[in-house]
Amino acid sequence: MAVVVALGAFLMTLFGGWVAQRVTDRRHLVLGLAGGLMLGVVGLDLLPEALDAAGDQVFGVPEALLLFVGGFLFAHVVERLLAVRRAAHGVGADERVPQVGLTAAAAMVGHSLMDGIALGAAFQVGGGMGAAVAVAVITHDFADGFNTYTITSLYGNARRKAVAMLVADAVAPIVGAASTLLFTLPEELLGGYLGFFGGALLYLAASEILPEAHHEHPARSTLLCTGAGVGFIWLVVGVSGG
Repeated sequence: MAVVVALGAFLMTLFGGWVAQRVTDRRHLVLGLAGGLMLGVVGLDLLPEALDAAGDQVFGVPEALLLFVGGFLFAHVVERLLAVRRAAHGVGADERVPQVGLTAAAAMVGHSLMDGIALGAAFQVGGGMGAAVAVAVITHDFADGFNTYTITSLYGNARRKAVAMLVADAVAPIVGAASTLLFTLPEELLGGYLGFFGGALLYLAASEILPEAHHEHPARSTLLCTGAGVGFIWLVVGVSGG
């Protein structure tokens, strides 16, 4: 049943990527929306779940928050190392590093894989729990597909690579759901992963996506798109019961 439901996530992910691709003539609005979606996913979805699953404290700080900060710093270090490497080969500092986009998209694929695992685990608990998680996964996979395509193309990768990462992101929930027939992921490990991934995602939204959205078009419409992205994720969390 979980694998069948994951097919819905597959289609929703592709739809999100298709929307991101079709509105390229309003690039600043696309980036503003993507930034809002990413901010909403981190603050309203990933971080609360991470704290619930991995809330044990380490030297006075919840483990999930430590990993959240670690994910933020990890993304920063990876981007700086790649930028320094490009600069050493004579590439301008203002030019995008395609590897960063691919790395970020790969992280989105990993997140979608974990979505599928969570979906399969929920159906193991019961049909009601599985249905609740299915609503959350399918609806927010639109944002995942949208962000995966946007991030990959933003960093200067060719369209075929962006499409390839989008397809990988769409297939990942199906693979994750099918894998739960073989094993079950410990809740604490899942919570730690969510915290780490949330930190990396927040870094990309705050340091790359949103600044780029306002670089050439500092318009109110871009801010509205960002707010709409956050509001959409809030709606998804509310409908799915958190």
